[in-house]
Amino acid sequence: MTLDIDGSSASEIALSLRGLIERGSLRAGDPLPPVRSLAEQLGVNRNTVVAAYRQLAQGGLLVTRGRGGTHVAERSPVPQEGFAPDSVLRDVGTGNPDPDLIPDPTRALARMAGRPVLYGEPVIDPDLESWAREWMGDVPAADSMRITITSGAADAVERLLAQALTRDDGVALEDPCFLASIHTVRLGGYRPVPVPVDDEGMTVDGLRAALAEGVRAVVCTPRAQNPTGASLSARRAAELRGLLAEHPYVLVIEDDHFSMLSQRPYHSLIGPEHRRWALIRSVSKFLGPDMCLAVTASDPHTADRLAMRLTPGTTWVSHLLQRLVHALVTDADVIEEIERAGRHYARRNAAFAERLTAHGVPAAPGDGLNLWVRVPVPARPVAEQLMRRGWLARIGDDFVLDADGEPSMRLRLTVHDLDDADAEQLAADVAAAVRVAAERVSP
Repeated sequence: MTLDIDGSSASEIALSLRGLIERGSLRAGDPLPPVRSLAEQLGVNRNTVVAAYRQLAQGGLLVTRGRGGTHVAERSPVPQEGFAPDSVLRDVGTGNPDPDLIPDPTRALARMAGRPVLYGEPVIDPDLESWAREWMGDVPAADSMRITITSGAADAVERLLAQALTRDDGVALEDPCFLASIHTVRLGGYRPVPVPVDDEGMTVDGLRAALAEGVRAVVCTPRAQNPTGASLSARRAAELRGLLAEHPYVLVIEDDHFSMLSQRPYHSLIGPEHRRWALIRSVSKFLGPDMCLAVTASDPHTADRLAMRLTPGTTWVSHLLQRLVHALVTDADVIEEIERAGRHYARRNAAFAERLTAHGVPAAPGDGLNLWVRVPVPARPVAEQLMRRGWLARIGDDFVLDADGEPSMRLRLTVHDLDDADAEQLAADVAAAVRVAAERVSP
């Protein structure tokens, strides 16, 4: 097929290709010309075509398949957290907290009395800010921190990147990665640079390579990394801080999403002398996903620019919501409920890992709401076999940045709300699904 592509710059070539896609001349799944061939056809440098393809890939219009070439992206829904709609299967891939362990907010409503807030007033409720300063005080650079309130952690990450980066800037992301971070980086037009994660968090060699590529920001989960459950060890955090000390103006964003529920200590990769940094803690995991509020502690420069990013939009998070959060997190009974919930998640995940191991699928719990289970065969056929047994699981492919064409051999399972009987049944069904999938892929 001959394509009428023109342009002498990356932007012009990208615009020409976008037009072909919009007019239907290029359809989902269609291959694009190899980079070298198109460069010769247009009389441009090969890197110009690479940049054009990258622009469209970051906008979700193209997908690169390594040696398989570049193709027009399928218009399928992007993976999201939460319940799968219209499924009759038992969903064990939700990533949700247990609703029975979320404190009832109505009992705090009586403590929310206060006058209406008008335009031009301080955007942070004074009582919440005072509490937040103490809550965020364990970040190494706390002496210089400023507090900002946003509508959740994903909102904070998006605005932090937007105030610091321009299109095609590199962002170091954990690999595998939290879905919201993947979407935020790609939709913002930034260049995701994968950094492998092991049992101690981001790897030193991975971050070193990302910094050598010139990333302008690093997004890291210090504990309960989603999906792996890994937490930074003290040793690993110190090694990463040592690397970042040579790059003080690279924006370091820590998303400590599990905070109050975590069973692991907080170790930061933000050094006390780092110049551009932000620590984000949302309340969604312990007060509920609908409680859209996150506290961001950051250096003064980043805080000022983050406030500018809030000005054209919401400007501030509802003071009614801020007061409700403050009323809940200063209630001793609520804090006890949150601590009990954290222990429950850890206990149930550990028990399920033991069940899986007993059924011949070795597993170890991390921290967080999920289990990251390695299977000896590609995860997709295992998940398909689980569907036949009434279970809807999540495969690791959704979370991987640098797949290199290889299918994931991981399942992410949310099992903390299963009773003992259902947990035992799921463990047995996972083992059976692995056996069937292995028989079908063996020669």
